[in-house]
Amino acid sequence: MSILSREFLLVDGYNMIHAWQELKELVDISLESARQKLLDMLSNYKGSQKANIIVVFDAYLVKGNLGKIYRYHNISVVYTKEAETADHFIEKTVHRLPRHYKVSVATSDALEQLIISGNGAIRITAQELRQRVLTEAKEIRKKYIENKPPKNNLLADNIDKDALDFIEALRRQK
Repeated sequence: MSILSREFLLVDGYNMIHAWQELKELVDISLESARQKLLDMLSNYKGSQKANIIVVFDAYLVKGNLGKIYRYHNISVVYTKEAETADHFIEKTVHRLPRHYKVSVATSDALEQLIISGNGAIRITAQELRQRVLTEAKEIRKKYIENKPPKNNLLADNIDKDALDFIEALRRQK
């Protein structure tokens, strides 16, 4: 992973899935769908953020699991190795990052919040992150609608008056 920013946001993935109502409802249908929606939401959020976003999912109960790290669009995704919880991976990462990095951790686990804040990270509750993500999504939609071209997208709507007058004069010469 290339470090483009000195800011990190570590997200406990399953913690968010079980804390955000829209994701919790998806779990009943498909856990994979809930994971995918979380990653899509955080990827969209990353578009307006400086921080490197790392989403961590527990895979500690999977026998023989070596763990996995990959890029999903513009964010990093981690599946922990066998016998390693997301909390442990996050704590280890917070501890290993240099002190001059700004590190935030999103979790609703109160004990985890206490531990990471003791290591110098900023804690963000699951609901705080959800609110940030939803607010940013609204802002993106608002900007898109404001800058959306007119429905018909006519040539006359997109050129200056002198060019329009010239074209109109050519049309009248017929």
